[in-house]
Amino acid sequence: MGWNRFISTHLKYWADCERGSKMGKTFLSDIEIARNTEIRPIGEIAESLDIPASGLYLFGPHKAKITYDQMDAMADNQEGKLVLVTAITPTPAGEGKTTTTVGLGDALQRIGKKVAICIREASLGPCFGMKGGAAGGGQAQVIPMEDINLHFTGDLHAINAANNLLAAMIDNHVYWSNDLELDPRRISWRRSMDMNDRVLRQIVNSLGGVPNGFPRSDGFDITAASEVMAIFCLANDLSDMKRRFCNIIVGYTRKREPVRAEEIKAPGAMTVLLKEAFQPNLVQTLEGTPAFIHGGPFGNIAHGCNSVIATRTALKAADIVITEAGFGSDLGAEKFVNIKCRKSGLEPDAIVLVATIRALKSHGGVEKSDYNKEDVAAVEKGGANLARHIENVRAFGIPVVVAINRFYSDTDAEIEMVKQICAEKEVAVIDCTHWEHGGAGAENLARHVVQMIDEDDGKSRLKFTYADDLTLWDKTRAVAQHVYHAEGIIADKKVRNDFKLAEDNGFGKYPVCIAKTQYSFSSDPNLKGAPSNHVLPIREIRISGGSEFVVVICGDVMTMPGLPRLPAANNIDLNEDGEVVGLF
Repeated sequence: MGWNRFISTHLKYWADCERGSKMGKTFLSDIEIARNTEIRPIGEIAESLDIPASGLYLFGPHKAKITYDQMDAMADNQEGKLVLVTAITPTPAGEGKTTTTVGLGDALQRIGKKVAICIREASLGPCFGMKGGAAGGGQAQVIPMEDINLHFTGDLHAINAANNLLAAMIDNHVYWSNDLELDPRRISWRRSMDMNDRVLRQIVNSLGGVPNGFPRSDGFDITAASEVMAIFCLANDLSDMKRRFCNIIVGYTRKREPVRAEEIKAPGAMTVLLKEAFQPNLVQTLEGTPAFIHGGPFGNIAHGCNSVIATRTALKAADIVITEAGFGSDLGAEKFVNIKCRKSGLEPDAIVLVATIRALKSHGGVEKSDYNKEDVAAVEKGGANLARHIENVRAFGIPVVVAINRFYSDTDAEIEMVKQICAEKEVAVIDCTHWEHGGAGAENLARHVVQMIDEDDGKSRLKFTYADDLTLWDKTRAVAQHVYHAEGIIADKKVRNDFKLAEDNGFGKYPVCIAKTQYSFSSDPNLKGAPSNHVLPIREIRISGGSEFVVVICGDVMTMPGLPRLPAANNIDLNEDGEVVGLF
């Protein structure tokens, strides 16, 4: 995600233009653009994918879920081609990854391709915090924009309910009998809520005496970082989701033996709560391109990809599917490959790496106030970050193209410098204007992506960063060294013991999901560009037995964010006509 910073920067620049600039153009906000677009009935969008009305579970005229019966009817369809959109390291300038995903999808539709996009659902935390939603922006966004960013079809609430049902049943078991001999000091399952609330990171529950249970340390994660969300996005079907719920590690006995959710007898009820939510959501872009929006894990603290079931449904319905992975390629694309692809068997046929001139300037040392000023030297210096991402993506064995998400302030000389950087890496680069022009501004990118797919058909072979049989410690070190270009990893004795305990309990074959800052290849968010030979400090590991990976928490990253000093919620309201204002 992260597109709201990109949009807000655009709007500030164009607002300045309106106050006496040479351009003299007037630009609408995202929500104004969305409201001024005639939205088509969702049945028409489904028809473009050969999905009949009987295959839809409607949420009003413009939103629908694809039914289980319809997914079964499409099971024998040939799968289309999958294109992954990722980006360079995020900066306050923004990269517009979701915007590019939408723009590319619209462009492919414009050139006659049967296409669908697959992106994640928005979390309320960032919407009311500072980072924005997950619907793209400008002329490249998905609609109905307000619904998508505010509750949508209720999926995240259902995920939250399933997570907290398990939490309640764990404490209930301890209160009444604790036949499993679960050690209250070692209960690892945390509660969740879909909001930024720092005071809930660490709490003490069950105060008030005997009727309220046994007091113990507890905490909340934001819903997007919960294991239920990860399972929701990795499960192949309802039975697979229930199987994974059974394998959730909720805590340990005094003998350090793991206790699973199956023993708490919660998985059946958890699956029931998610029966409806697990059906993929279908909406549309401003240009009527089908858009599947389902699941919403963050890329810095979770695996950052939309649901496997939505991706597979889209691949059965369209010839080309465009999807994205959260934040830069060191987080999103790495986890897309090493977790989502490893677990699902999916394999991208092409990768689009999004970059902006402004972000390269930021990595080159330019302050935000000077982004509008031409600075070819800073672009060249910041280009080290782009070059590193190109190397990393290439290591996955998939063809890549760089897409410049172009701003009005970008000069020809700066664009030429990016082309030179890419030429040295022998990768194609295409500048795009989809934010202003929609699909028309990304047609060149669309044609190049089609060419990549055609030329590489059957040739590319996905390469993982590490083998399954490496130890968890060595897997973490492999990502740190090969993706982050770190010298190595460090951890205190307790964390090293936790790695060993995980191995001893049979979790050594799992992939690792590294949680770290999105703003740097290192664990230091202030270390820009392409740092090398740094050390990755590991603070904690968490076993995700249901999602079948081990979360490795590094540096100061939090699984429950806090609100900024001036949260976006300050400006969100309803006007006299009952319309949402101040959203984006």
